[in-house]
Amino acid sequence: MPRSPLVPLLSAALLAGLVIASPQRALAQATQGGAPPYEAELLHLAEILGALHYLRPLCGAAEATRWRDEMQAMLDIEAPSGDRRGQLTSAFNTGYESYRQVYRVCTPSAELASQRYLETGAKLARDVATRYGSN
Repeated sequence: MPRSPLVPLLSAALLAGLVIASPQRALAQATQGGAPPYEAELLHLAEILGALHYLRPLCGAAEATRWRDEMQAMLDIEAPSGDRRGQLTSAFNTGYESYRQVYRVCTPSAELASQRYLETGAKLARDVATRYGSN
């Protein structure tokens, strides 16, 4: 499978979004004593990364650990507490397992799901950066 032009876009958007939003994460946790306001988006993004970790290599992309590495980078930047870390990890695993249970070989629908997740993940990461990075 040729490398999708969205792969670097998602990686860049993810990293930029998290680096920009990190100061707001700390402020939100300090003032609210809980998860940052973009927690739902992070959980969705973690699930997308898990799905990509399964789908992309299944469909021939030379990205054996890329999406797990992206997830690890997100965890490193976010530095979530034990419970939050567990929730993010669980979302990643859910994304992975949901596709592992359905697809054993790459199919056109697996290719389409992979492409859509790349697009959705890039948009989600940009949206988090835009919405929470400018506060």
